[in-house]
Amino acid sequence: MTQPLKVAFFGSPAFALPVLEAILAHFEVILVVAQPDKPAGRGNKLTSPAVVTYAREHGLALAQPEKLRKNLEFAEILRSSGADVAVTCAYGKILPAALLEVPTHGFLNTHTSLLPLYRGAAPIQWALISGETRTGTTIMQTDPGMDTGPIILQESLEILPHWTALELSDALATQAARLIVQALENVETLERTIQDDSKATSAPMLEKEDGLVRWTDSSAVIYNRYRGVFAWPGTYSFLEGRRLKVLRMRPSAGSGHVGKILGLSENGILVGCGSGAIELLEVQPENKGKMSALEWFRGFQVAVGQHFKNQKET
Repeated sequence: MTQPLKVAFFGSPAFALPVLEAILAHFEVILVVAQPDKPAGRGNKLTSPAVVTYAREHGLALAQPEKLRKNLEFAEILRSSGADVAVTCAYGKILPAALLEVPTHGFLNTHTSLLPLYRGAAPIQWALISGETRTGTTIMQTDPGMDTGPIILQESLEILPHWTALELSDALATQAARLIVQALENVETLERTIQDDSKATSAPMLEKEDGLVRWTDSSAVIYNRYRGVFAWPGTYSFLEGRRLKVLRMRPSAGSGHVGKILGLSENGILVGCGSGAIELLEVQPENKGKMSALEWFRGFQVAVGQHFKNQKET
């Protein structure tokens, strides 16, 4: 009987858990590697990544190196683990070339796009912002570049029109979990296809400013951005110098001046944009809890005809 495949798993957030669980169900996970605990929340309490919590609860060998480059101690930990292959899923650190050579079959990465499209840290978010109707998962052989390694497996996925980054992340995590098992089952005979760099697009890490509503855009473009930044940084705009978070919105019929409050609907507030209108449904004013857009309109002296701005007025 052949020995079970020994896998080292590199991942950090909750997104990576379905992939880790799928590997555990079929193979031997001999080491889990995640980012260090970090301060989080208003109290800056030291908080473990979801993968760390899971590894501790299930008694898995765990490492949380502060850095990987020139970290000889960690390289020895990986080498001595006897890993046949390593898998990365939303780990969050770039792997140095020397480390990639440690496992017998190198590193396999689960990337949430149809590479070479959307290389980078935020492929799910930028696919939505760009208005894509399909995306998918790529299992690739990791090389020293940014998502540039050869493709091993690839499968597309339809993006439903109402999905935000949260729903799309869940669907892609499930898809990635299934595909990584398929790849690992055939790790010794996998065919690898070189990416066409001429077709590559970029998906850089989001910035806080990416959540700002661009009212000059069409309603469809504004809505797609809202879907993409839903988990972070969220959607926001400014009215009378005050920031307003937009928790729920949707495109609507109608037209009017860019950023102008056009009137009320049965469920929300209509705002003009470059083409069409946006219906605000749920909002959160500065230093207040979330509320319906109608509650905000009626309780905060908001008036039809006021204009949202693209920046805070000084």
